[in-house]
Amino acid sequence: MPNHLSSFAIHAEDPDRARAFYEAVFGWRFEPWGPPGFYLIDTGDGAPQGVQGIMHGRVQRTVTPGVEVTFSASDLDAIIAAVEANGGKMIMQKSAIPTVGTLIRFLDPEGNDIGAMKRETPART
Repeated sequence: MPNHLSSFAIHAEDPDRARAFYEAVFGWRFEPWGPPGFYLIDTGDGAPQGVQGIMHGRVQRTVTPGVEVTFSASDLDAIIAAVEANGGKMIMQKSAIPTVGTLIRFLDPEGNDIGAMKRETPART
């Protein structure tokens, strides 16, 4: 399975303010999902985009990115082994997200926070 970009997340101090900004700038549509201040982002005009967007309140972790990327993966164990063998550092072991998939996060050798997910279902479009 190719390891394509499958989702992005925008972390925001004020999700409502950020939502208004991206609605105005890009014309994105937001659907409330999960806890308050958590949204799924529709970046397209109904055409399959293949990339799912989410936005939520900023999460505290080792590295707090403004934009977060996650790549699809069919074998998370192989990804974990490759990360560790090539100078990366795991920062989140396998974490199941019901109805979405299983997520891992790691820092690449440059300190970038990257995710890989084995999805239960295809990414929303």
